[in-house]
Amino acid sequence: MTKRRVYVDNAATTPVHPQVMKEMLPYFTQYYGNPSSIHSFGRQAKHAMDKARERVAAALGAATDEVFFTGSGTEADNWAVKGVAFANKGRGNHIITTKIEHHALLHTCQYLEKHGFEVTYLDVDEYGRISLKQLNEAIKDSTILISIMFANNEIGTIQPVGEIARIAKEKGIYFHTDAVQAMGNVKIDVKEIGVDLLSISAHKIMGPKGIGVLYIRKGIRIDNLVHGGAQERRRRSGTENVAAVVGMGKAAQLAAENLEQHTKRMTSLRDRLIDGIIERIPHVKLNGHPTERLANNVNFSFEFVEGEALLLSLDMAGIAASSGSACTSGSLDPSHVLLAIGLSHETAHGSLRMTLGEANTEEDIDYILEQLPPIANRLRELSPLFKQCEGGKVSV
Repeated sequence: MTKRRVYVDNAATTPVHPQVMKEMLPYFTQYYGNPSSIHSFGRQAKHAMDKARERVAAALGAATDEVFFTGSGTEADNWAVKGVAFANKGRGNHIITTKIEHHALLHTCQYLEKHGFEVTYLDVDEYGRISLKQLNEAIKDSTILISIMFANNEIGTIQPVGEIARIAKEKGIYFHTDAVQAMGNVKIDVKEIGVDLLSISAHKIMGPKGIGVLYIRKGIRIDNLVHGGAQERRRRSGTENVAAVVGMGKAAQLAAENLEQHTKRMTSLRDRLIDGIIERIPHVKLNGHPTERLANNVNFSFEFVEGEALLLSLDMAGIAASSGSACTSGSLDPSHVLLAIGLSHETAHGSLRMTLGEANTEEDIDYILEQLPPIANRLRELSPLFKQCEGGKVSV
């Protein structure tokens, strides 16, 4: 009997949508001109980029000249934070972020600390939400930027970005949000939110890898991150990856068009999986906000279970999941996000993240709920701590 294969690691990456692939393919072999060239080949490529930019702008509620293509969401985060910091250092040197940001943001802030900037890393509550009161208290006369992610990539918690934007605007501070995980799972309207800068990535929304976008509101003072040419209206140098840009545009269009249907179906599957795990497996804790979370995110801690062993066992059963961010899968340290919401090192090591996507079905959820309980039980049987606590009340 063929083993079932279930992919529930869509926060790490998604498959490319067939419609996205179809639109991209001609730009590898047929319309291969450099968009900076003035001949017909170049004009064809430039037209394709303009169309993609219009699609992204429409998906974000932005103007086309506020959309800038980058090589990734990570580059977009770097550009937003470094660019604003260095362009506005005459006004101040203080940046506010959180302890649960993606490393693309945290490592960028740590870099800036080595170059004379001061960074405040806000705490979060047990669900991963910031306190608006603490945010207000952290603001100084020297604060030039607030950068807080729209939704967390590990636990799925959604931040009150509209309120954060309002606070930033009242204080005359720029606000950037990493919306890489939110895009396609939450409605995003940059004007309605009031955000100044926003990062997204194509491969999280069934687009190609190696392409991202930074939305920069008109009038923002920001330095360039990449130098060397006049591409992206002299803001981001380098010959454009036209095929990937086309893919980004189509993926953004589909994400916006299918948002309501997608989130409704993902929420149903997500809740079926969450409820099933709680019913079938003792000593587990749902990580992240119970309601203010991404429609496709499920994150649990399993007491007395080691996360890597859990992932390998699931993989042997044909289930692809994650213990956190794919970018840190090679690290032996527990998730900084799980530690920030108050979990112990031991409990954080026993975490499992399952993120759903368009290909997932109710049968996939049933298969996970069939396979996961015996795997967790078997691994616990190997734990001396579980044997010591067996029969007693244990809380994560």
